[in-house]
Amino acid sequence: MADKKQNNRRNNRNNNDDDFNPKFRKQRKKVCPLCADKNLSLDYKNPDQLKKFINDKGKILPRRATGACAKHQRDITLAVKRCRHIAMLPYTQN
Repeated sequence: MADKKQNNRRNNRNNNDDDFNPKFRKQRKKVCPLCADKNLSLDYKNPDQLKKFINDKGKILPRRATGACAKHQRDITLAVKRCRHIAMLPYTQN
């Protein structure tokens, strides 16, 4: 009986489903929100727009979270830092 279970496991491993692993399923690539909408432009004087790119503690979100391209992520970082400097966004949240 135990031999049959081992054979079934071996046969299951040799199926074409070796690539499938639900833990590591392929995710869609995120599209840069600033590239997708040409009318959307970053402005450091608009903190409501920049709040989408910071987390609840006030940290700037990374590219993998925002989905922004490298060029626009640099623009986001610069705009958030400028907005913080003129005290429209807090440096940290308590």
